[in-house]
Amino acid sequence: MGTKGKAIVGVDVDKLLNMLNKAYADEWLAYYQYWVGSQVACGRMRGIVAGELMEHANEELQHAQMLTERIITLGGTPLLTPQDLLKETNCGYDAPKDPNTKTLLKQNIKGEQCAIETYRKLLDFVKDKDPITYRIVLEILEDEVEHEEDLESLLSDMS
Repeated sequence: MGTKGKAIVGVDVDKLLNMLNKAYADEWLAYYQYWVGSQVACGRMRGIVAGELMEHANEELQHAQMLTERIITLGGTPLLTPQDLLKETNCGYDAPKDPNTKTLLKQNIKGEQCAIETYRKLLDFVKDKDPITYRIVLEILEDEVEHEEDLESLLSDMS
């Protein structure tokens, strides 16, 4: 990162990189959880639910890309192995062992709620100290809040 770029980051960069890498792990695992869920989904409203899960999977992958770019810009290295993703995750990974659409929605709502909390903590950490990371994290948080709402609405429609 450039000299002036470093000067505007008013937080412990190593701690920030650790937090960003944990969020990066969450995004990759969320991507996979959504993607696999979209493939195996069965039951009520399967087509609609699978389509929504695939849309969210693509957005989670985009989030991982955004985090990767910021991690590298800050002089860090994104996690490099699937084992590291599982080790460093905040939110874990819920394998879609029960492919019922209601179960999949509940699992992914839980993941989105964890992501919302993760990004809220990141925002608190960088607020008024790193405007670039703040903007990136805020954009991702807005998507995660929308994801939670989308999934809860689908689940409600099934009731």
